[in-house]
Amino acid sequence: MSLARLLQDQRRRLTRIIELLEREREQLVQAELNGQVLGELAERKQHYLSELESCEALRLSVQRRLGYAEDAQGARQAAADAGCQDAWEATLELTRKAQRLNERNGALVGLRMEQNTRLLGFIHQAAEKTLYGASGRVAAQPGRLNAQV
Repeated sequence: MSLARLLQDQRRRLTRIIELLEREREQLVQAELNGQVLGELAERKQHYLSELESCEALRLSVQRRLGYAEDAQGARQAAADAGCQDAWEATLELTRKAQRLNERNGALVGLRMEQNTRLLGFIHQAAEKTLYGASGRVAAQPGRLNAQV
């Protein structure tokens, strides 16, 4: 398989991953999360990431077999010699875009986790302050008005 074809396959997979990351972001910014949708997106994302890893391993082995160094400079030189430097640059740009989206989504997940932690803290505080009696009614607490008549 030619380097140009491998790069085309990588870009196709990266484009799908980017689409999934954008859909994931849309889900994460909604007021109410849909766990099922997020789970499905994560599964599909993992599938394409696995395919992308296989494609990249193949590209790297071809690069190595042709005598190029296994670093970024070797990849750039291999692409230039194969006449597909533009394809290589486009692949790198898609990779950077996917990375940025993934980092933003990770930050959104972090914010959601912080919000949930704070909310749980408030709930725990409220639960500690509100003691229920055997009847299911709120028991009188110091400093509170006893509304039971």
